[in-house]
Amino acid sequence: MTETMNFHKTDSEFMERWEAFAYNEVVNEPGQTLDETTRYLAVLAALIGSQSVDAYRYYLPKAVESALTPAMVKEVVYQAVDYLGFGRVFPFFAATNEVFEANGIPNPDENRGTTTMEDRLKKGAAAQAEIFGPQMLEAWKAGHINRWLASNCFGDIYTRKGLDLKQRELITFCFLAAQGGCESQLTSHAIGNMNLGNDKEFLVRVVSQILPYIGYPRSLNANRCIENAATQMA
Repeated sequence: MTETMNFHKTDSEFMERWEAFAYNEVVNEPGQTLDETTRYLAVLAALIGSQSVDAYRYYLPKAVESALTPAMVKEVVYQAVDYLGFGRVFPFFAATNEVFEANGIPNPDENRGTTTMEDRLKKGAAAQAEIFGPQMLEAWKAGHINRWLASNCFGDIYTRKGLDLKQRELITFCFLAAQGGCESQLTSHAIGNMNLGNDKEFLVRVVSQILPYIGYPRSLNANRCIENAATQMA
């Protein structure tokens, strides 16, 4: 990525105002703040969701220095595959490994999976049920893609160590909000977040913190999905 220092030379007026907004006004807005771990998880997930690989390279060292473990970062990247596809996440695998190596960040190699090929479907359906309700225990029977969703997305990924379910639903919400065009799924995952305790006010704070990186249209769409989710749950 072109160093921000060059932007300060070539676009100094813009950068002064944008940094004041993104790094001060947004981060410190009364009633809209997040703890650093949550904020960096949300921002990294939003950068992946919006395909902003250069910005991801820039923010990743700051995220690890400030709040996130290398294992948490890797789990964000792994989970992104289920919501964006491997083709769009592939550059972020390379970027993560390159940034880790360049900054002397240890690349975690411990096993964090908790399922086997034999029990991944059962445990994945159980994770779905914990997030969305007991009806999900049988939802995989609706078709092969539903079965893959339970066994692969939830069984292979959501059950892994490194992030808890609330954090995983948070980053899923950010993947969907940032890429746009997924409003039905975004509403469903807003409900999933709320079921786990990531309530409406929390999700609005999340959208506020990622707005500088995904823009106003997708942020406003995300807030509308949050409202729709809250109405459905009322």
